Amino acid sequence: MVDHRSEVAKLVSDVFRLDPGLIEPDSPLEELGIDSKGRVRLLAALEVRYGVTIDLDALDRFADVAAVADVLTEVLTNHSADRNT
Repeated sequence: MVDHRSEVAKLVSDVFRLDPGLIEPDSPLEELGIDSKGRVRLLAALEVRYGVTIDLDALDRFADVAAVADVLTEVLTNHSADRNT
């Protein structure tokens, strides 16, 4: 299974103009200044970057960078499986 934590950290850094050195896998999004609107913005950035659709219910799981990476991994795995059937 691919670990997308570094990719998500880079995307968070780019989208929210944060110092990449401040972003760790266990960095809570709230502590990075990312509120509920920011999580929606992050979800949209992930969808555009990876060409997938992420269910809005997944926002409840966007607690930290690692959790976002886990959601992304699940979505990409399901997307890949759907394309192969």
